[in-house]
Amino acid sequence: MRGRPAIYDDKDVLTKAQKVFWTKGYTATSLEDILTAMGMGSGSFYNAFKGGKKELFRKAIQQRREAFREFETALNQSDAPMELIRDFFRSMARADRETHLQGCIIVNTVVEMASLDKDLEEEAVTILKEVEQLYTKAIRRAQKNGTMQNQTDPVILGRYLVTLWNGLNVTRRMYPDNKILLKQIEMQLEILR
Repeated sequence: MRGRPAIYDDKDVLTKAQKVFWTKGYTATSLEDILTAMGMGSGSFYNAFKGGKKELFRKAIQQRREAFREFETALNQSDAPMELIRDFFRSMARADRETHLQGCIIVNTVVEMASLDKDLEEEAVTILKEVEQLYTKAIRRAQKNGTMQNQTDPVILGRYLVTLWNGLNVTRRMYPDNKILLKQIEMQLEILR
């Protein structure tokens, strides 16, 4: 007799798994950690994720890619894209201590996978490059319509913002203080004027 098929909300399960990966990292997350967080048995897990932990992790970081795509849509529809970008960075300073200590799952993945898994590293790098491109596009538009005075090459400014993001995700672990972080962010965002 076969067991009943597992029924679960894919997005909810991925969000739960993502939280574990985000907190512990890919390598330190055990199958038991994943199963506990998702409320699944191992049979249901392997039935849903034939590629195991690696497939689940890929899907979890793809959720972040989707969040960035939603942000890109908002930027494309905005009359003030630079303000949205500034608010995106400022939101880091509104996070709680636990979030500060987690950093960014995509940045974490680039660092963790550098010598462990080239495929996962490249996937995370690709996501960061996509974010860089959405910044570049928004900056170019703001420069053309006159809402941004700084006329530095948009490619350089887009890369600067990704560098800022990467750095802030390390710095907020060192100084998980919202006031300090906001001052750092505001100082760095002057470049978008």
